[in-house]
Formats: sequence, structure tokens, C-alpha cells
Amino acid sequence: MGKYIESRDNRIIKECVRLTRKKYRDKEERYLIEGENLIGEALSEEIDISALLIRDGTTFNGSDRVDTYIIEPGLFDSIAQTETSQGVLAVVAKKKFTVATLAEVNKRGINFIVLDRLQDPGNIGTIIRTAEGAGYGAVITVKGTADVYSPKVVRAAAGSVFRIPIVSVEDGRELRETVDRLGKRLAVTCLNNDKFYYDEDIRKDIALVIGNEGGGCSPDLINDADIRVMIPMKGKLESLNASVAAGILMYEAMRQ
Repeated sequence: MGKYIESRDNRIIKECVRLTRKKYRDKEERYLIEGENLIGEALSEEIDISALLIRDGTTFNGSDRVDTYIIEPGLFDSIAQTETSQGVLAVVAKKKFTVATLAEVNKRGINFIVLDRLQDPGNIGTIIRTAEGAGYGAVITVKGTADVYSPKVVRAAAGSVFRIPIVSVEDGRELRETVDRLGKRLAVTCLNNDKFYYDEDIRKDIALVIGNEGGGCSPDLINDADIRVMIPMKGKLESLNASVAAGILMYEAMRQ
């Protein structure tokens, strides 16, 4: 049985409120996760959990190794990140990944996925989840991409944020330098191209760039790319949802 909390002035509650904002997630290198399955995965992956919050009246088998708090129902609901919460929430530490981490996971032939200024949390989380499923080695985000540790991204990623390295780069130049150092080819999607994705060899050693939902890949990345592909479209559509396009391309690499 954990300590009972019913005051919004409690330090644990204040920390949870702070962590709803990106600047505090960056500063404290922690973020929030919610739901039985996600917290269960965090426990099984031995993620550093600094606090487990359980809504009074909710049954959840946590861990003796984690500081646990029972939260007054109304107070818990005020900090929950979902409309129909399962009544469990945790504060967890970010795994520390840097560009140097990529060299550690850079097995021969492995591919990476690059997010170029994506904004939609659902897209980002789905791409991270798909990257793990398709066997990609890491996710690289270019500055301007929405926070990968926001609650919506973490939920959409469904636990993949615990396992796949996620690394940030400042701009296209740093991305290019990183890709070259790792021996990868930079592959981008663009509309004005005469080659479809299935006409190119994207089986291995690819850094696949998925561009911003509205503007696509940045011009400097398109100009600097080793491979440029497009997905064939029928009807009056100009493009697909970013996570759908990413899924098609990542699994095409597996199919090839």
C-alpha cells in the first residue's frame, strides 16, 4: 500500500503537472506514461520508474522496487492524460541516447528511420512502433520534429520508446554527416520523381527520411539525398498520411 495523496500541492502531483510540458521533460529527462499495458511493459523492460500513481479504488500489481502512491480519484483524474483513464500513471526516466549510440547499434545492413519536422503525435508514435516491427535500428529526429516523449506519442508508440534508440540531430547537415559516418545511404520521398519506391534497392544500409505532413522533406535533404523515391498515387490525392507512407516503405525494405 502506498502513501495516500489528496493535495494538489504535493510534490509528486506538481512533478506530474510539470511533465505535461516539453521544457520540463527536457530539463528533468523524465516523462509520463499511462495505462496498465504501457506501465507493465516499462516494468518488464526495467525502465527507471521514479513514481507509480494509482487512482484510489483501482487494482494494479506494481513492483516493490517502485515508489507507489494512491491518489484521491478527483485529483488523479485532473492529472490523467486520457479521457477514460485506467487509473494508473507513472513517471519514468528517458533512456539516454546520443548520435554516438547509433554506432553501437549500427549492425551491417540495418536501416534507420529519420523524421524530418513531423508534427502529428499519432504519426510519430505509429512510425516509431512500425520501425521496431520492421526491424529498423533507430529513429533519428531532425530539429523541428514534435517531442517524441509527449503523452500522445508515447501511447501511439505502444512501448517501442522503451526499446528502440531515438536520437536527435540539429539539421540536415548533421544528419548527412551522421549518415555518412555510419555508412548509410540517405533515401527521401518526393513527389517530383520518376522512380517508384519498388524500383529502388532499399533493402539495407538506408536512412529513410519521412518528411513533414504538410511540406514533405526539406529541400536541402532532397537535394542531398542518395535515393529519391515516390509512392504511386491514384485518384486526386497528392500524398498519403506520413505514418502510412513510412509503413509502406519500411516493409518494402523487408520484402525486398
